[in-house]
Amino acid sequence: MVKFVICGGGNGAHCYAGIASSQPGVDARVLTLYADEAERWTNSMKTNDFVVTQTMENKSVVTLKTKPTIVTKDPAQAAPGADIFVFMMPAFAHQQYLLALKEHVKPGAILVGLPGQAGFEFEVRKHWGDLAKQCTLVNFESLPWACRLTKFGETAEVIGTKTSLMGAIFPGTVPPSGDATAMLQSTLGPHPQLIVKGHLLAMTLMGVNAYIHPSIMYGVWSTWDGNPLDEAPLFYQGMTELGCATLDGCSNEILATAKSITQQRPNVDLSSVIHIYDWYIRCYAKDMADTSNLYNAIRTNGAYKGLKHPCKQNDAGKYLPDFAYRYMTEDMPCGLVVMKGIALVAGVPTPTMDKVIEWAQSKMGAEYLVNGQLSGKDVAKSRSPQAYGIQDLDTMLGLK
Repeated sequence: MVKFVICGGGNGAHCYAGIASSQPGVDARVLTLYADEAERWTNSMKTNDFVVTQTMENKSVVTLKTKPTIVTKDPAQAAPGADIFVFMMPAFAHQQYLLALKEHVKPGAILVGLPGQAGFEFEVRKHWGDLAKQCTLVNFESLPWACRLTKFGETAEVIGTKTSLMGAIFPGTVPPSGDATAMLQSTLGPHPQLIVKGHLLAMTLMGVNAYIHPSIMYGVWSTWDGNPLDEAPLFYQGMTELGCATLDGCSNEILATAKSITQQRPNVDLSSVIHIYDWYIRCYAKDMADTSNLYNAIRTNGAYKGLKHPCKQNDAGKYLPDFAYRYMTEDMPCGLVVMKGIALVAGVPTPTMDKVIEWAQSKMGAEYLVNGQLSGKDVAKSRSPQAYGIQDLDTMLGLK
């Protein structure tokens, strides 16, 4: 029996609760700390079925009517005997869950970021200290599915399931109760196939939204004349050549950072770090009408059809960019700023990242980068290595 705790109460947590509960030999529990979510979800299941519909690869639809063992706000109820804890909430909420769980997690547990996003391991080590060293840490590049919550505590929908999902693992000093990848796979079913290899830092560097979103935003709004628009521009399908060149530049700097680290520490496996074009081919080849280059691949990606830039309307009904949207407020401090910090520790110049960060922070009213260094007043609010006092390669890699 695999005993595991899904942490969070959003789209992914709802879908995972239904899928895992339907798997044989799985005791699925849910811990959600936000407001009264646990009470609402529990009360809903007293009078209603908990239903997850899942669209399979052959387009057939499977309906799962199962319920997690418990949905609670109390870590003392969720954690006892649990083998695995899966984080499925925004990065800014990780601290709350880490602090709440610390006294209830035993050495040998497996902590999973699904996804953990950039800097996941830095945050865990800060709040769990020696316990983090005794636990196995796993991080994945994204959610296993495209999914949505349709009625809180009652229904959710898996629109599509990835064929495979890339992750990385950092073993703890106390072995887990079983093979981490095999136990996780048993909670998901056969798909996506979990491919877990290499160092955790690879997943931080492959947190691709951290450079996709800001690069595309930069491509449109850095040259904007300030006049309101009649409609919000298409986000991916309207990507500009400047946005594409910026994304390509950021990706090349990520590759250079990974190369430098592995040259300095040959035993560290960062082979999962690939160019953003190759990532798109791996993840979306069937959805793209033209894969001849990065620009065409993104603009013809059917999975992105109709998605628009985050905008807000003024009193006249015209559209203005929303620089308070998560593409900036999350993807900078918990994304691109983290990658810049890693590059600084590795000694790799990042002129493209610098350009995007300097532009974004000016729009956000934040300060991370000052004269090429992460010394701004808001660095402490980021998940960059520098926010945790990490200045050397071995500490960043968890080797000391």
